[in-house]
Amino acid sequence: MLLLEVISGETLPKPDRGKMRFHKIANVNKALDFIASKGVKLVSIGAEEIVDGNLKMTLGMIWTIILRFAIQDISVEEMTAKEGLLLWCQRKTAPYKNVNVQNFHLSFKDGLAFCALIHRHRPDLIDYNKLSKDNPLQNLNTAFDVAEKYLDIPRMLDPEDLINTPKPDERAVMTYVSCYYHAFQGAQQAETAANRICKVLKVNQENERLMEEYERLASD
Repeated sequence: MLLLEVISGETLPKPDRGKMRFHKIANVNKALDFIASKGVKLVSIGAEEIVDGNLKMTLGMIWTIILRFAIQDISVEEMTAKEGLLLWCQRKTAPYKNVNVQNFHLSFKDGLAFCALIHRHRPDLIDYNKLSKDNPLQNLNTAFDVAEKYLDIPRMLDPEDLINTPKPDERAVMTYVSCYYHAFQGAQQAETAANRICKVLKVNQENERLMEEYERLASD
């Protein structure tokens, strides 16, 4: 319930303070009801299984929360969140050699796609030309370290796991990439807003100049 309050910015009903099983089930149900109120269909996820420590059910619920609050709002040309995020990655990394983003597992395995995303938006943070496809561990560590230090993106993935796993976990990679999207799109939107304000100010200044010019000419 606390997790949902933090990531949604909303207040959930007060939790039951008791320690008995029915109190715990009641609290989990409050969390599930809140998720459902956000238009999320909870298939086969019940409060009893969560309280009993069913790992698969708990992980399923956490992924549902991630999908709803971190990924679902991503919108690129009215595609689904996953397709839109993939398209965003493809467009941003298109100019970079040795990067061909086709999915959220193998395409990110050598670390170059992560580095390309950072370099595209913040070329001052990474020298992409010095990176090699043959050194995935260095690429991944470079991207993860830079993202954590300069972009406030927590280090969610383990480079060794990505390299040593035949097919990295798609959901984990997708969740991590969504952090890049939110970090860079937020900055881009702020920059766009600032540019619009500058344009408005310039128009106002020009209008004032023309009014003064008109008054001067009228006086003459």
